[in-house]
Amino acid sequence: MSSMKINAITLALKSLRHKPLSTALNMLLMAVGIAMMTFILSVSTQLADSATRDAEGIDLVVGAKGSPLQLILSSIYQVDTPTGNIPLSSEDLLKKNRMVKNVMPLALGDSYQGFRIVGTSLGYIEHYQGVIDQGQLFAEPMQAVIGAQVAKRTGIKLGQDLYGSHGLTSGGEVHDGVPYKVVGILKPGGSVLDRLVVTPVASVWAVHEKTNGLDASDPEEKEAMEESRELTALLVQYASPLAAVTMPRFINSQSELQAAQPALEAAKLFRLMGVGIDVLRGIAIIVLLSAALSMFVALYNALEERKADLAILRMLGASPRKLFVLLLIEGCVLALAGALLGWLIGHVAVEIFGHILAADQNISLSGLIILAEEFWLILVALGIGLIAALLPAIRAYRTDIANTLSH
Repeated sequence: MSSMKINAITLALKSLRHKPLSTALNMLLMAVGIAMMTFILSVSTQLADSATRDAEGIDLVVGAKGSPLQLILSSIYQVDTPTGNIPLSSEDLLKKNRMVKNVMPLALGDSYQGFRIVGTSLGYIEHYQGVIDQGQLFAEPMQAVIGAQVAKRTGIKLGQDLYGSHGLTSGGEVHDGVPYKVVGILKPGGSVLDRLVVTPVASVWAVHEKTNGLDASDPEEKEAMEESRELTALLVQYASPLAAVTMPRFINSQSELQAAQPALEAAKLFRLMGVGIDVLRGIAIIVLLSAALSMFVALYNALEERKADLAILRMLGASPRKLFVLLLIEGCVLALAGALLGWLIGHVAVEIFGHILAADQNISLSGLIILAEEFWLILVALGIGLIAALLPAIRAYRTDIANTLSH
């Protein structure tokens, strides 16, 4: 039995090598379809996992009036511009509410080499389970803790000064007179913290007040500064399930505030993404079907051309079952080779796409992450190969020696 299989595999490989152009075309079609499916599956899963992880434990985001989705993207995922600022008094308003368990303030507006500087509290780092790799957490204004991705891509070291730039992307005016001292570097955690520079809220106020030429030592100016201080957003955790009903309505009734629910907005975002993903998935399925049809035609035509060869094999002692297996093996080898090539191309594409996003949006995607679901793609490809080869294999099984050789 084993020798029969070895001979069948050898014959199948020789047959595929006999028509290199047809074999390459069928492999390419299969590879393109599997590559697209691998890319879609990997990217959509990684983005969904990242979005779920970053929003976990945050029940409500409070910010300025505008787009709720924009508020979520800018405050939780740090990938959009904020809707505006809100009064500092908003934080006290929420902290005094019995429905609220915890409030994390955010003050945005500056960046460092494209990475956002986030003014917040230590509770923000604790919420994302940030763990110090070097140094310590900040203890006073103008100290900063940086994420692992920031440290890796900028090369900044513990104890060095960094100067923020105005705006949330690189290229803004540098606040060169007000440095932040790097007192801590976080371990990679797979959350939004990896790509942030985190500092106390007071640091962000101090930078902008000094940049605007305000003097905190002047009592009048100090009082004016304290009255005009603002936050960008507040991340809220509920103390009671009842808050999910009452808090958004209460916040939206305030003239300057807006409430956005991460779960609701994330669902909208995934629906928008889902349309594009479904289109790409549909194209990939069409390509796979085209590969199956092309493979079937190639194997069927090859069978017609090799009828005499198959009849001679029968005369030499090959059983109908062996010819049947031979054609099935050809289909499986062709499909498997194309699938493995496509799987590799798909992961390379994810890695390239991840580098593009990292440079533009600071979003992490890795082509090195292999999902369990991807193994189903290999089985799908083998199934396509088997189905495409089935009819030619049946015809080979039914080969009439006398009739074939007489022609």
